[in-house]
Amino acid sequence: MSNSLPFSPSRERVATQCICCGGTQLQKSAAILMPFVSHRALDWPPVLIDAEWGLNTVPQGMAYCICNTLHCEYCEFLFLDIRFSDREMERLYDGYYGEDYERLREHYEPGFRERNQALTAPSDLIELTRHYILRYVNPTRVLDWGGGDGTNTPFKGQGYQTDIFDIDKKATVPGTRSVSKDEIRGVDYDLIVCRQVLEHVPYPADTLSQIRTYMRDDTLLYVELPHEALLVGNNGLSAGQKKHWHEHINFFSPKAVSHLFEACGFTVLDVRSTPISGDPRLSSASRILQAIVKKERS
Repeated sequence: MSNSLPFSPSRERVATQCICCGGTQLQKSAAILMPFVSHRALDWPPVLIDAEWGLNTVPQGMAYCICNTLHCEYCEFLFLDIRFSDREMERLYDGYYGEDYERLREHYEPGFRERNQALTAPSDLIELTRHYILRYVNPTRVLDWGGGDGTNTPFKGQGYQTDIFDIDKKATVPGTRSVSKDEIRGVDYDLIVCRQVLEHVPYPADTLSQIRTYMRDDTLLYVELPHEALLVGNNGLSAGQKKHWHEHINFFSPKAVSHLFEACGFTVLDVRSTPISGDPRLSSASRILQAIVKKERS
C-alpha cells in the first residue's frame, strides 16, 4: 500500500489493522477458507487425517484451511484476515469462470457448472447502474476497471468509447476494447467504473489509488459493491457470525467504504445502499452499495 496513505503503510500477510480505516480495535473469530479458494489460490486442498498419519493428539477427520474473521469496531468492516499475494490473486482469477476454474469449483461445489451459466450471462443490474450514474454524468469516454469481457459494462456502443482493463486478459465484446495501463494513460475519461471488484482484492486502497492516477480533476469514479446480507440491519454484528470465506474477502459497510475513499484522496459525492432483485453474482446479497466520487483537490 502506498506510503502516502494515512494507515497500513506496509502489506501484511495476515491483517492486524482494518484496511478501510486503519483501526486496530478488531474482533476476531475462527473461520475456514472454503476449499475451492484455498486449493486454487494457495494450492492447499483439504486433506483427510486418518490413522496412517500417526497423530496421537490430533483428532482424525477432514482438515480445512483455518483463518480468522475480523470485524472493525469503528467502521463496521468485516473481512478475512488472510491477504492474498499478487501471485495468489493471479492463480485465483486467471481464466475466471473458464473451463479449469469451472472444473475445480464443480469438484468442491457440485452444481456450480449449471450455476456458472447464470454467472456469465448479462446482469439484470445494468439499467439500475446506468440510471444512478446518469444522475451525475452523461459519459462519452468510459473505462471499466475489472470489467472482464465487457458483457456487464454499463456504457458501450452507440457512440461511447468504452475501454476495459482487467487482470484476466480476454477478448472483449463488440463496442469495447481491452487496454493496458500504458494505453489508459493516453485517454481522458469522463467516467471510470469499478463494479464488483473491491470485495475480491486484498488491499482495496491499492486499487483505488491506481485508478486515481488515471483520473482528471473532473473524472468521476463509480464504485459498486455487494451490501452483504449479514451487514444489513445487523446492529449486533460480530466476527463470530461469519464462519467461512469464499471469493468475497471484504464485506463493506457504508461507513467503511466512505473511510476508504477519503483515505485514498477522494471526495465522496454519494454513497447509498440500494435494494435489488436477486443476482447470482452477489450470492445472498439483496442490496448493493453504490458510490460516486471524484478526486480531492490538492
